[in-house]
Amino acid sequence: MDQARTTISKIFNGEPRSYTRFNLTQNMEGDNSHVEMKLSSDMDDEMEANGVGENQHNRPYYQSKLNQRSPKTVCGFVIAILFLFIIGYLIGYLSNKSTDKTEINSDCPILNEIAQVREPVYSLDWSDLRALLKKKLTTDNINSNLKEFSSASHQAGSSGDEALANKIMGKFKTFGMTPWTDEHYVKVHEPAVSKNRVLFRGNVVGTTEGYLAYSAVTTVQGAALYAHYGRAEDFRRLQELNVDVNGKVVLVRAGLLSFAEKVANAANLNASAVLIYPDPVNYKINEDTALFGHVHLGTGDPYTPGFPSFNHTQFPPAESSGLPRIPAQTITMKQAAEIMSKLGGRNSPDGWSDGMLPNTMYRLGDDRDNITVEVNNVLVQKKIHNVFGVIKGYIDADRYMVIGAQRDAWGPGFARSTVGTSLLVELARTITDMIKNDGFKPKRSIVFASWSAGEFGVGATEWLEGYLTSLNLKTFSHISLDEVISGFDSFKATASPLLYGLLESTMKQVSSPTDATKSLHEQFAGSNWEKAVMEPMGLSHSAYPFQSFSGIPSLSFRFTSISKSYPFGTFEDTDKNLEQYTSFNTLKLAKTAGEVAGLVTLRLVHDHLLKLNVEKYTSVIRNYVSQIRSKLESRQMSGRLPSTVTMQWLLSAQGSYDRAASALVSAIRNSDLEDMEQCRILNNRIMKVEGSLLSPYVSPRESLFRHIVLGSGSHTLAALVNHLEAIKGGLESADVDQFKNQFALATWTIQGCANALAGEVWDMDNEI
Repeated sequence: MDQARTTISKIFNGEPRSYTRFNLTQNMEGDNSHVEMKLSSDMDDEMEANGVGENQHNRPYYQSKLNQRSPKTVCGFVIAILFLFIIGYLIGYLSNKSTDKTEINSDCPILNEIAQVREPVYSLDWSDLRALLKKKLTTDNINSNLKEFSSASHQAGSSGDEALANKIMGKFKTFGMTPWTDEHYVKVHEPAVSKNRVLFRGNVVGTTEGYLAYSAVTTVQGAALYAHYGRAEDFRRLQELNVDVNGKVVLVRAGLLSFAEKVANAANLNASAVLIYPDPVNYKINEDTALFGHVHLGTGDPYTPGFPSFNHTQFPPAESSGLPRIPAQTITMKQAAEIMSKLGGRNSPDGWSDGMLPNTMYRLGDDRDNITVEVNNVLVQKKIHNVFGVIKGYIDADRYMVIGAQRDAWGPGFARSTVGTSLLVELARTITDMIKNDGFKPKRSIVFASWSAGEFGVGATEWLEGYLTSLNLKTFSHISLDEVISGFDSFKATASPLLYGLLESTMKQVSSPTDATKSLHEQFAGSNWEKAVMEPMGLSHSAYPFQSFSGIPSLSFRFTSISKSYPFGTFEDTDKNLEQYTSFNTLKLAKTAGEVAGLVTLRLVHDHLLKLNVEKYTSVIRNYVSQIRSKLESRQMSGRLPSTVTMQWLLSAQGSYDRAASALVSAIRNSDLEDMEQCRILNNRIMKVEGSLLSPYVSPRESLFRHIVLGSGSHTLAALVNHLEAIKGGLESADVDQFKNQFALATWTIQGCANALAGEVWDMDNEI
């Protein structure tokens, strides 16, 4: 090395103490190599005085002494610079082209010194990421988390809930994140000192331990009426049999839809109260096990509808339109059997008497079967904390996805909240470890969120309400980890149509937890994977507010049981019971669930283009338009709708979306996907689709779930179909003028979505 330095120093007018030393550094983002020249023997001392090491990209500039050289010397100096620059450029070019991780070897001692200075660059392709995730996501770590986050008592706003929040904060800090919290003061119901009661024929029926938050607080009486699961079709069946629901206390089974929807269906027909019980045909629990839940037909704090419950925020008194007007209460199997075994009246319709309550004929009930329902719940204010950690993207840090899990529970809540929380923390650890130790650089950011008051449907929605305007523009996806394991022989998912393709490809890349020779897709999907796996997204899904309120493409999935419903919302939701329901495969299932969520996440933050399929909505919208067209033309032929109501503009809006989606796919196919700015422009267009399907014509205070495809309310495409059915039957709810208005607004919402997808104003389809 000294000999080489001496040789170079002779080029610079023969001064042995002045030599040129250059350093080649590799830009961490893959830019061209960078060569720097250092002249004079005092350079190293000056660098040390300024505190700059050899590996820094930005170095202090030192003035050379070229003015002291003769023209001949200057000429030689310039030739030497060019010679060394060419050598450095070739080294940088060859190092960038190389795909292995070996160091550069050369016979030249100076080049060997350069190779020792530059840091090796690691390039992770998709197969690398998949292998790393599978390797680093371990059952041992998941098991450790399950033990750490298990808690017998962690109701929303309690000391147990706060202790778990602090543990998660500590974990995020350990992983190198800078966590933060979001504080809300929310109103929730708690049982009163004087417990709720149910009386049958004047006698108290058992002990009522469970309760339903946000029920109307009152005492009512009425004749009993058995209504199966309390679905809309169940009540239509009763109407067809000329059974009057008005003033009745309706008994319904738990399951198939949320408690809130059951109560709303009964209230719409003027029932006086609703009792909900777990039937042995659906649940394998003790006969005196109480059920807990809420009956707010919405999400978020129902006393601050459409806006967040931040501390010290003053709003005029308000209530959600989703609060029920009638009392609702859960009863145990034992209480239900005591009532239903004595019901008189006619036999129930076919298929309704398949329950397994002892000594019960499942009759509908008659006027002598009087029931009194007394609800004494107390409304209290709770302070809750949502906890967040973030992994910032290296290119588009202002574009992020959210992975969330509920932290609270009424009882032990092992499957409800502990499993999801444990997976949330393990995914955060795994991905940060991949960044620190394996060179993974996500292009976009990942937000990890731990929600409180999930049992009331509150925590996540309050955050969405607080930051709706920014989240709608910057959040490109959401994954819920709630209730991911409640069985082992079935795999179900609900998602935005934009995420269907990504979920299907992920299922093909993840091995089955119970049969390593098969993928999840092979084991559970069959020939028609959508029919076998996908479910409609509804109010009971934790991803629903993200999807239908905020317009963020969302995904939730779960391993579940075909035969029995898991006892969520009971004190039997324990680790031991979950092991029974999973046939002692809880850890394997948890790891597999983590791989599914992890691979979807990595794909969305790794690729240049977001893996969101905008063409999927083409078939979804076309299906609704086809139904509306068929029913509308039928109503016109029967004279129930005027001929002035035309399908022309709705068909035109559908065509606009079809063309915009096809044009985007074509633009992607013809674009340079290595051009980051071009990819960002394309991604912005993709991100606008879901949010543009939120109807701008309804207020979030009145209709929280504004999505016209997946939401609920009169503004949805499904509501148009139902309204046409009501017009056919001449029902009181049928209103032709209202239908025309809904029809026009839905048309313009679809057209607006097509315009957003098209991109710039000059690219929009203006046929409508």
